Order: sequence, then structure tokens, then C-alpha cells
Amino acid sequence: MTVRAGREFLAIPGPTTMPDEVLRAMHRPAIDIYSKQMTDLTESLLSDISKLFATKGKSYIYIANGHGAWEAALSNVLSRGDKVLVLESGRFAIGWGNAAALMGAEVEVLKGDWRRAVRPHEVEERLRRDKEHTIKAVVVVQVDTASGVQNDIEAIGKAIKAAGHPALYMVDTVASLGCMPFEMDKWGIDVAMSGSQKGLMTPPGLGFVAANARALEVHKTANMATPYWSWSEREGTEHYRKYAGTAPVHLLFALRQAIDLLHEEGLENAFRRHSLLGEAARRAVSAWSEGQVLGFNVAEASERSNTVTTVTMSNGHDPAVLQRYCKEKCGVVLGTGIGDLSGQAFRIAHMGHVNAPMLLGTLGVIEIGLNALKIPHGKGGLEAAVAYLGEEVAV
Repeated sequence: MTVRAGREFLAIPGPTTMPDEVLRAMHRPAIDIYSKQMTDLTESLLSDISKLFATKGKSYIYIANGHGAWEAALSNVLSRGDKVLVLESGRFAIGWGNAAALMGAEVEVLKGDWRRAVRPHEVEERLRRDKEHTIKAVVVVQVDTASGVQNDIEAIGKAIKAAGHPALYMVDTVASLGCMPFEMDKWGIDVAMSGSQKGLMTPPGLGFVAANARALEVHKTANMATPYWSWSEREGTEHYRKYAGTAPVHLLFALRQAIDLLHEEGLENAFRRHSLLGEAARRAVSAWSEGQVLGFNVAEASERSNTVTTVTMSNGHDPAVLQRYCKEKCGVVLGTGIGDLSGQAFRIAHMGHVNAPMLLGTLGVIEIGLNALKIPHGKGGLEAAVAYLGEEVAV
């Protein structure tokens, strides 16, 4: 016996649930890719992507997922043999570094911890020791969707500046863009990248890279660039070169609608919504943790992200059992633990197209599962989330 009906709800950190308006935007014929309508669509999207990154620099759209955008960012500013400093706080900065190594860079990891954010003072100290300026780029993620950590990107940028080091500052915003503040120019970021399938509420398949003037200057002498990723190639006069070939028309229709929805809501309101829902999820997990089985992966409350909450399970309890119950009995799909947290955690996504009923429904289903499976937990998790939102959301 189940209590589910209809399609599954995805409480996973990508691909996230898409608004019906975005789905409908793709349900139309293709357009002439050489038409003014097409060029206008491209220009509007490039302008709005730059605004999302908060930069006056150049932005580029790639037919790729986030891993492709990693390569685009790296290949345009690095030469083979350049040294990259990777700031560890989970899985994804390490993944970006692995990509750099495969592309011919020398990679050094500033050892971190899956349970905490990057420490800016450690970054400054390492860069101060690099007297010869052999490190050419520093890469970090704003939010790591495996660990659930949120890094202080502004503080890391200040640490790089305080060290007086010329390394390019490169940031992955795949799990944060459109969900929380990101100020590329203000925070001294040279290259930023993201993807379509999380906060931007669009199907997977589009990657974005933004570059400031310093990065564009470095690009002129970088030798990793290939025709597909190259910014120079994308600056060609023919419109198709913006995509290195045929434009991904229907994904662009979807992205246009998704960004329009963000404009309609207002970015500050979207940031506030994510903050409220993130804290509501944390209130629930905090209550459940009193049972000594569930807990937060990220130790410091201030370092837990507003887009995904990674919940650990201990004392011999398998998170896959809870995930299976939630999916098969109630139709809610939770994110699985990945990397170092495989088999030890599950993840609750609250990013992109998500509102109070969606989150509270997810938390309620988790609580049903905890009860049904007799997993020890503190009571009142859902009530704590409801109480918090009732206090914070004004009449």
C-alpha cells in the first residue's frame, strides 16, 4: 500500500523540479537560427546571465553541463603546466581540480574537510608562501552539493587580495546562482561558471561562464583553449559561433522563461525565499537529530547552505532504506549521499523552483518514513519548520 499518486517530486539537488511555465516554453516549434528573433534571444540571455553573475564582464553560453563549463573556464585562462590551487570543502572543487589535471595543469589541493567551509586565512597563508607566484589560479565552489557547505566567497577573495597574489580567482556557482547573493565584480572574482539545472530551473544541458577584463587578457596567451570552448571563437561575427554551431533553441526558450520568472519574483525575494526554506529544513533536521541517529554533515550552523541540506545517518542505519521508502511509498525523491558520504547520508534540496508547500511536504514525508521505519529521531521536526516559517513570513 502506498500514499503516492501522480509524478514523483524531486527533492534532489539537480535536476530540480521545473516550473510548468518553463516546460511549456519548450513546447513550440524551432525558429530560424539565423533570424533576428534568434539573435535577440541570445543577446537578452547573455545580458541577463551577466546580471545574475553581477559582472560587467563577458558571459558565454555552452551546450554542456557543469563539467563542461568547468573545462570552458579552465581552458580559456590556463596554459599547460600552470599550477592551480584547489580549495577543498567537499567533492566538487576536487572534481574541478581533477578536470584541470587531465587537461594538463599541475594541481595542488589546499586540504579541507567535508564538514566545514574553506578557511580564508589558510588561503592567504598558502598564497603568501608562493613567493614565485607559481600558482596561476585558485578554484573554489560557492556551495558544494555533496557536503552541503557554503563557502564565504567574498572573504576568500579578500584573502587572495591581502596576500598580494596575482592568481586568477575562479568560482563554481552551479548550486548557488539565482538562489543566493553572488557579486562577481564586487568580490574580485575573475572567472565564474554555472549550469542550468539547479537554481535556474531549466533542463540540464546549458553551462555558463563569465569572465572579467583580467581573465580576458590572460586568455590571449593561454594555450589550453580548443575551438569549442574558446572565447575568441565565440566572439566571431556569425551568430552561430556563440554556440560553436547550432543553437540549443528549446533549452534557450526554457532558460528565457526561467529567468523571466526570477525577474518577476525579484532576485532579492528569491534569495530571501531560499534563506527561509533553508532554515526551515534545518529546524526540522535539528529536531530530528535529538534521536542521536540523524545529524548535520556541516558542523557550523553558519556554514550550512540555503540550497541543500546534507543529513548524516549513524548507528547502523542505512539512508538508502529511508530514501527507498520516501520514493516508493510517498513519491518524494531525496538526494543520495555521494563521494565520501556515500551510504552515510541523504540530501534535501531546497533550490530553484521550490516553495513552502513543496518543502513542508518533503519534510512531512521524511517524518513519515522515520516513523514507519522506526528510525530513532527527535519529534516535532515538521512542526519546528512550520513554526519558524509562521514567525518569519509576515502578514
